Amino acid sequence: MSTFRRRGRIDRSRLNPPPVERSEDGWADALGDHLDYEVEDLHDKPRRRSKGIYLLPNAFTTAALFSGFFAIVNAMNDQFQIAAIAIFASLVLDGMDGRIARMTNTQSAFGEQYDSLADMVSFGVAPALVAYEWALKDLGKWGWLAAFTYCAGAALRLARFNVNTGVVDKKFFQGLPSPAAGALMAGFIWLADDNKIPVRDTAIPWITFFIAVYAGLTMVSNARFYSGKALDIRYRVPFGVMVLMILGFVLVSSNPPLTLFGVFVVYSISGYVIWAWERLRGRSFS
Repeated sequence: MSTFRRRGRIDRSRLNPPPVERSEDGWADALGDHLDYEVEDLHDKPRRRSKGIYLLPNAFTTAALFSGFFAIVNAMNDQFQIAAIAIFASLVLDGMDGRIARMTNTQSAFGEQYDSLADMVSFGVAPALVAYEWALKDLGKWGWLAAFTYCAGAALRLARFNVNTGVVDKKFFQGLPSPAAGALMAGFIWLADDNKIPVRDTAIPWITFFIAVYAGLTMVSNARFYSGKALDIRYRVPFGVMVLMILGFVLVSSNPPLTLFGVFVVYSISGYVIWAWERLRGRSFS
């Protein structure tokens, strides 16, 4: 929207101004007869995003990319537990690069595109290949179709996110975010590889098939998932939040695979819960 600025211009008649008398309305009325104004149209120009390359946030993005690649290498060497942990490490690093860029005011177009490509490797290709090497290949054609469904869903999810960056609500993601989908896959692999799931070995490939297809389709759904971007760590938080954080650290430390998998199962369902709540209530969830 255009803004306008009034710019005064001195008339020539002011070279020999008549005597000025103060009226009841003040000096403005007396001087106004000898001034004319022209309106200057100032168009709001959108601020162009920097194309420079900043070291600090892109270093975290590179570390996240390395963790995703490291997960693929370990899956090829049948080290599936290490591969799952590497995906979770990539999740942590990916969450840090964006926040550091915003805190240090080092956002750039290059960093945005680099982060998207790194996410495709770490949370699109890596979980699909790790799951396929771990259990899906036992299903033959259905196995690689499930892995491809997940991989394609991650690619479409990231492409839609890049296009709708300035359109969608910042508080919610449209579709399951790819890091959460990758953590869902990695959490089940880590948990099952530790033999902490009372499930028959013959059922594990089909459970992996279901999780891969569910995560892939949920990433491209219109369900809304809470983004957490409304939280700002620079400001004060209630005391109860600190208690919950301590409790979270205790739970993760006591049983990391079970706790992490449970958290991301709940999160992956939360979008459909929000959708059902909005349908029943007839108003938006906020």
